[in-house]
Amino acid sequence: MALEPLQVGSITLDPVHVALALAGLAVLALLALAIILIVLIVRRKREGAANDTQLGEMRVRLQTLAEVSVTRHGELARAVNERLDRMTHKVGSDLNETARKTHDSISKLNERLAVIDTAQKNLTDLSSNMVSLQEILANKQARGAFGQMRMETIVKDGLPAGAYTFQATLSNGKRPDCLLHMPNTPAGIVIDAKFPLEGFEAFRTAKREREKKEAARRVRTDVTRHIEAMAERYFIAGETQDTAILFVPSEAIYADLAEHFSDIIQKAHRARIVICAPNMMMLAVQTMQAIMKDVQMREQAHLIQKEVATLMTDMGRFRDRVLDLQRHFGQANDDIDKILTSSEKITKRGRKIETLDFDEPAPQSEIAPQANGGQPLSHAPVAPQGRQKPAPQPRRETPRARVIRQPDLLAGE
Repeated sequence: MALEPLQVGSITLDPVHVALALAGLAVLALLALAIILIVLIVRRKREGAANDTQLGEMRVRLQTLAEVSVTRHGELARAVNERLDRMTHKVGSDLNETARKTHDSISKLNERLAVIDTAQKNLTDLSSNMVSLQEILANKQARGAFGQMRMETIVKDGLPAGAYTFQATLSNGKRPDCLLHMPNTPAGIVIDAKFPLEGFEAFRTAKREREKKEAARRVRTDVTRHIEAMAERYFIAGETQDTAILFVPSEAIYADLAEHFSDIIQKAHRARIVICAPNMMMLAVQTMQAIMKDVQMREQAHLIQKEVATLMTDMGRFRDRVLDLQRHFGQANDDIDKILTSSEKITKRGRKIETLDFDEPAPQSEIAPQANGGQPLSHAPVAPQGRQKPAPQPRRETPRARVIRQPDLLAGE
């Protein structure tokens, strides 16, 4: 079947040619499409290779990041462990220190508690002793024994054994607590330690004015009676002094007596009785000790004079011996002078031998000893025949030793 040509405007187209042209265009389109596909495939391969490279790099980066993370995690874990170890060590040290301090504090607390227990025990013992002391002071005989014990202690500490007598018996049969023996007189000083303390105890414990006045009246009565009894018993002419001592065993009682009962002290002074507290008693004993020492010094005055005379004799003998020693020193100085003179002569002769400066031998009859050590008379030097006398050499003089004369100390040089 034949195809009719196509009429397009004024142009007539052959259908075969048109079909061929369309087939060529289709082939070209297919080629273009294949090229595009090839380009796309190549591009995708390149992109895939790039992606593989990026994936490899990313894989390496991830691996490196993982290694860094593992390293950092290990370092972090090690740092945390080290910090935990330091913290544990510090906490342990703090706990040990706290335990030690706590143990020390507990030990000190136990020691203080022990000291407190000891102090409490001492206070309990002291309270018991105070009760015992109060009981002693409440008993008249025990109170007298306490005052006598204090007085005896003061006297024994201050005076020698033969200067006092306890419980001495007087010619009238009375026995004072102590009798002090005075030097150069047979009359001694009487000390009485039985001071009445009942009224003072009532005076201190009184709370009302009426009770206090009653206690003061009792004190005046008791002390006045005791002073009068002492003046009657212990004043014996030629056997005791005209002054006696009434010992008060407490400074506080004496202070109350001097403050509230000065009239009693004046009355005791008029009766020639001195009321002494322990401190005043010690002062009186020390004064008596000084008096006894002075008396002993006076009694030993002739012995001191004898010793001084013996000392002067020994001093004269010592002076004579020093003078003898001085003479020996003078003789030694003379001998040293002679020895130095001989030494100078020997030195001069040695120099002559050294310089061959010989003199002609003098006849035997012309050599005469001299008084100054036997030195021969000097002659004029004669030069030997056949040789010329050498020129004299300058001689060095040996310095003479300086002898210092010993001064006479006893003659005042």
